[in-house]
Amino acid sequence: MDIRTAQAEDFASIYGLVKIAFQTAEMPPANEEDYVLKWRANDNYVPELEFVAEEKGEIIGHIMLQKLIVHTNDDGNYMGLLVAPLCVKLEYRNQGVGGKLLYAGFEKAKEMGYTAAFLAGNPKYYNKFGFKEIDEFGIKNKTTIPNQFVLGCEIIKGSLENIKGFIDALV
Repeated sequence: MDIRTAQAEDFASIYGLVKIAFQTAEMPPANEEDYVLKWRANDNYVPELEFVAEEKGEIIGHIMLQKLIVHTNDDGNYMGLLVAPLCVKLEYRNQGVGGKLLYAGFEKAKEMGYTAAFLAGNPKYYNKFGFKEIDEFGIKNKTTIPNQFVLGCEIIKGSLENIKGFIDALV
């Protein structure tokens, strides 16, 4: 299996993968494939932080990390990353593909100067990668998503230690 940066010629395959992957996920689908298209078109998109996992020429996994603002209590902003979506083709799940995609994204993010990531997802899955509820970092959830599903992770240990504020959107 190879992990590589996504290319424009991968986009149609990624769209299909994301659609099918979320139809077979534990959580109900929310048209994540269409969000991928919208996210690529906005200013928060970071092309260097979109990756695919490929096996014998077939895309079997995908991750996208994009800019996400944490509004700080001192009226400033902290630039983190939103992990959305992370998905793996059904027959390749539980084989470490998602973790490899996540770690590849984190490595590149570190190189680019990003220090923390956030997502809306299943804590049972993401806790093993260091994600925890954002209120444990002193960051409030002002989205419509229930608190237990809004998670954060320090890509660089201690990076959220002095960040106090809120997230009001995960898009």
